[in-house]
Amino acid sequence: MAQILVVDDEMGIRELLAEILCDEGHTVSLAENAAAARRHRSEKRPDLVLLDIWMPDTDGISLLKEWSAAGLLTMPVVMMSGHGTIDSAVEATRVGAIDFLEKPIALQKLLVTVKKALKHDVSPHLPPLTLDAFSRSPLLKDLKKRLEQTAAKTPVLLLKNASGNIAEICARTLHTPKTPWLDLSASSEPLTQEMLENSAGGILFLADLSVLGKLQQKNLVYALERLERYNLQLVVASARSLSTLTESGWDPVLVTRLGEVWVSLPQLAGHADDVPEIATLVLSHLIARNEVPARNFSSGALNALRLHHWQGEWTELLTTIKNLALSALEDDISVDDVETILLHDVQDAPKAPPALPLFNQPLREAREAFERLYFEHYLKSEHGNMARIADKTGLERTHLYRKLKQLGLNLGRRNEEPE
Repeated sequence: MAQILVVDDEMGIRELLAEILCDEGHTVSLAENAAAARRHRSEKRPDLVLLDIWMPDTDGISLLKEWSAAGLLTMPVVMMSGHGTIDSAVEATRVGAIDFLEKPIALQKLLVTVKKALKHDVSPHLPPLTLDAFSRSPLLKDLKKRLEQTAAKTPVLLLKNASGNIAEICARTLHTPKTPWLDLSASSEPLTQEMLENSAGGILFLADLSVLGKLQQKNLVYALERLERYNLQLVVASARSLSTLTESGWDPVLVTRLGEVWVSLPQLAGHADDVPEIATLVLSHLIARNEVPARNFSSGALNALRLHHWQGEWTELLTTIKNLALSALEDDISVDDVETILLHDVQDAPKAPPALPLFNQPLREAREAFERLYFEHYLKSEHGNMARIADKTGLERTHLYRKLKQLGLNLGRRNEEPE
């Protein structure tokens, strides 16, 4: 028999449905609103959800959209409504519901629908993670609005203070489903007209401008000249100031063009209260994709994440969540797990020598000692993340590795970027 979750704000309906379904041999969980439904969905992994449309906190279709956007729609969902309309049924089906029950629900209709739904093979619908999955975070809800509003008026959008996973999450938010998506950094071949034709009407994406070589910069110029012809939108990201690109040899005209319109990602330092909600949603997404084992954050762990100073900002937060889920020894991620992940690198980082003795050395030796002190500081503060150290020091990654090697600070894999 199946595990069924009934979500309805009317207690009488919940209890009646539970009694009928339990008599049929099913195990039934009850939720009075969307918040309770989210918790049950995360903890019990139901085989079927009967979901009311009209609820006081979040309506059923909005909850369905949230689950779909986060890749959590891995079970059949049947919508219920006492005020059902054709439009509601069509919208629910479009989002991912497999059937629709109109109240008052006839006994035979309920049993037939449940039997049919449980036989329905739900293929894992795992769309890319977008900001739609974070609708309960005021910080990211506001960011989504800014992105959509700005992108609607420009073919080229720069994401400031962003790179990697968080940049892709933002860009995927702007991507219309079933339209082309082309990651320009994924290819080392010259961009061709045919590739742009095949991408017409879609998005061209670059997760980190600072890592592009000369060929990829040429591809970028080629694409910029043809955006309008192929109805393309270019979304690029950079965690570094664009002036550092010019200093490293980029064409100033290209840099200026890329930086005309931008949206800056908010800094986590000023929004600590959003961190627990974001961490919980990201963890649910990773579990649904089978990237990590089933885990839950303890309240203490969430508070520890909230209080942490996220020097690495979004990239550090996202990689920390994944590492916590992979390394935790119990189903509940604890405060100790968080401290083990976040404090280990800091404790192991090399200790910086005092600066005063530098004044007693010849200039060349003092300069070398200062450089060692300088880079040891960033190795410690950025937990050895080479991308962030390159950003903070203004050096290209190749020059940075060379400098660290010259100073005898090549600390091996421990200081490489996390996957």
